[in-house]
Amino acid sequence: MLVYDITKRQTFDHIPRWLEELRNHADKNIVIILIGNKSDLEDQRDVPTEDAKEFAEKEGLFFLETSALQATNVEASFMTVLTEIYNIVNKKNLAADESQGNGTSASLLGQKIIIPGPAQEIPAKSKMCCQS
Repeated sequence: MLVYDITKRQTFDHIPRWLEELRNHADKNIVIILIGNKSDLEDQRDVPTEDAKEFAEKEGLFFLETSALQATNVEASFMTVLTEIYNIVNKKNLAADESQGNGTSASLLGQKIIIPGPAQEIPAKSKMCCQS
């Protein structure tokens, strides 16, 4: 996530450098989203939405404007990144299975992944051994 402050042009102007750093040092399949934060301060906007959209489009990035203060689009930004990561991993698994001549992806068969939310409890680990 590359985040800039929509009320401070200087933060947006640093984005190309940070993007270059990511692309030079991260995995080639990295998922990057450009986020303009503080959308609740529209009257103080210094970075037009259109500038950021154009940059994101040119660089092949996802783009959203958020307000951390009002929790606007914050969850959506994480879900966008997670969904794209999931899609990339599935494509890799399917490609690996096809190259091995296996028509069915073992990684997609009947596995249930539980992601605890704010109202869920994480089950405690069992203490099968080492009890006195």
